[in-house]
Amino acid sequence: MCMETRNIRDYLRPGKRAHLVGIGGVSMASLAEVLHADGVEVTGSDQKESATVLHLRKLGIPVVIGHLPESVAGADCVVRTAAVHDSNPEIAAALSAGIPVFERAQAWGAIMQGYKNALCISGTHGKTTTTSMCTHIFMAAQADPTVMIGGTLPLLEACHRVGHGDTIILESCEYCNSFLSFFPTVAVILNVEADHLDFFKDLEDVERSFRKFADRVPEGGLIVANCEDGNTMHVLEGETRPVLTFGVERGDVHADGLTMEHGFGSFDVIYHGEKYAHLDLSVPGLHNVKNAIAAAAAAIALHLPGKAVEDGMRDFRLPGRRFEYKGMYHGAELCDDYAHHPGELASLFDTAAALGYQRVVCAFQPHTYSRTHELFDDFVEVLKRPDVTLLAEIFAAREDNDIGISSADLAAKIPGSVYCPTLADVTEKLREIARPGDLLLTVGAGDIYLAGEALVKEE
Repeated sequence: MCMETRNIRDYLRPGKRAHLVGIGGVSMASLAEVLHADGVEVTGSDQKESATVLHLRKLGIPVVIGHLPESVAGADCVVRTAAVHDSNPEIAAALSAGIPVFERAQAWGAIMQGYKNALCISGTHGKTTTTSMCTHIFMAAQADPTVMIGGTLPLLEACHRVGHGDTIILESCEYCNSFLSFFPTVAVILNVEADHLDFFKDLEDVERSFRKFADRVPEGGLIVANCEDGNTMHVLEGETRPVLTFGVERGDVHADGLTMEHGFGSFDVIYHGEKYAHLDLSVPGLHNVKNAIAAAAAAIALHLPGKAVEDGMRDFRLPGRRFEYKGMYHGAELCDDYAHHPGELASLFDTAAALGYQRVVCAFQPHTYSRTHELFDDFVEVLKRPDVTLLAEIFAAREDNDIGISSADLAAKIPGSVYCPTLADVTEKLREIARPGDLLLTVGAGDIYLAGEALVKEE
């Protein structure tokens, strides 16, 4: 894949036209709005009509359905996602015409250089939730931030916000080394685990990427790191930039007097031995206690008062597909969650176990063949935990099944589990087994939520 070496900032300014390929995606749509607000002429293309495409058109951003070579004619530059390759008709046409082609992450990197504070939240798990918590806190502090999140935040009714303050807050993903195009002044590392093994070779390769990300923090900046995560601390060994550590039990920023009432955390946030804030969380799970402490540490890094953390977190609601309540079916409560890595599943099941349901029924859809193959044994162990486990077929996402793996392989190793070849089969099985007192979970980064929504519509 060609990586454009010209300076993207020369092309993302008023009077220039940027054409976005795949403009209907979460991050690309957000990028389109930010550029449009900055006076850049934005056009775009996507594979299909959607509510996002309609919204962009209402803003005055033309969007063509389909990847047509003629769509790039007259553009000063083209911006694409990592999933769009040189063989794409629009990209091929742009390269042939000598039009610069940039990656989405490069565009975000250029944008954040215009802000005094660039708060970038990274980690294998918890990025979307922690970025959302930071958004609540900075909004409460009236900092008027610009925001890009990988999920819809109820506070914004969107996954992004165009602000006029001096702070930009971005969820920062390691996949394809995307966050190495960013320019963080504060880099948050929540945790580091082996994931995206279709791109990274192994955990060591993932760790190298996170170290490069940390090393992008400039003089006068700060790294905020989870000192209770061994891999994160390994990444930062020998780091000369200042590091602010956080954790539940230890770190420069940590919890004191933590109680978990029906799964919901209540605690003081301590900074260098002094009480900084008190939080009574409205979202369940010990992992969200840690996410909240990370968000508080980010607020400390950018000199916000503890009251902003308290005010911002008081009415915090999780972004879409993060333990999202969908409705009731035959007396069972149905929730949906985006978890797609064994570590995320473990946190989800820990949370569910603390909420007092009679049974936890999990319908899980693995995401990508490579992740399922590389983390197979870990998936088997964690998926033994629910009272009932249903396994939808693997969601291919960006991959072809060259490995020859199936969710049926997981089911064969998990006693009592049920393999469901289609989403309709998942819905039928949930319909058959649901009973009052159950928690029904649809889980995965693909379209598994449709199986649960079909039930809710029947109720």
